[in-house]
Amino acid sequence: MTEEFKPCIVVPTYNEAANIKSFIEEVFKVAPDICIFIVDDNSPDNTAQIVHSMCDKRIFILKRSKKLGLASAYIDGFRYAKNKGFNAFIEMDADFSHNPKYLPVMIENLKKYDFVIGSRNVKGGSVEDWGIIRNLISKAGSIYSRLVLFCPIKDLTGGFNGWNLRVIDKIGMDNIISKGYSFQIEMKYKAYKKGFKYFEFPIVFTNRKLGESKMSKEIFFEAVKNVFKIRNSK
Repeated sequence: MTEEFKPCIVVPTYNEAANIKSFIEEVFKVAPDICIFIVDDNSPDNTAQIVHSMCDKRIFILKRSKKLGLASAYIDGFRYAKNKGFNAFIEMDADFSHNPKYLPVMIENLKKYDFVIGSRNVKGGSVEDWGIIRNLISKAGSIYSRLVLFCPIKDLTGGFNGWNLRVIDKIGMDNIISKGYSFQIEMKYKAYKKGFKYFEFPIVFTNRKLGESKMSKEIFFEAVKNVFKIRNSK
């Protein structure tokens, strides 16, 4: 008997009080049956309390003691969701850079592919409200990662991705070496190397309007520096 497809969304948060309530509401408008797992790193702006106040059975929250890194936030979120019986996990940011309107496309393709990428770098994909320098750095980082890893995935660094549980289990979250943003690169590369089928569909990535970005040039270049470590890892 075919296992029931049970997708959910995993959203790491830190100081997203300005966005989190409206983000969750927009998600439920386009995907009313989806469940959302918030992984909050003890945000001082009371992000977690706002989530709790929504009192919705479709919302789960894992509150951690402090900032522990993006990779561990997703890994903890995947494990929490798996223990609740979910078998497909969609990564999203809470700042609307990943527009909830793309969720139906993501969910439908996760039924057919092992992992799915909302891509800025395939035909029809783009970035809005970024300066020329930031855009160039991002594209150069993705191209560099593809060349070092000999990997054809167009958007290795992007964070709007969907994973079926079989991919998560095969990669083995204990084998992940990344702590921060290189997690996105490492997950896609390892899934590709293990022969899983993937699909990239175009999205328009929009710079956040409210709150402060956690991304910086230092964080981005640190992620790119880890590419050789990723290539040599299990």
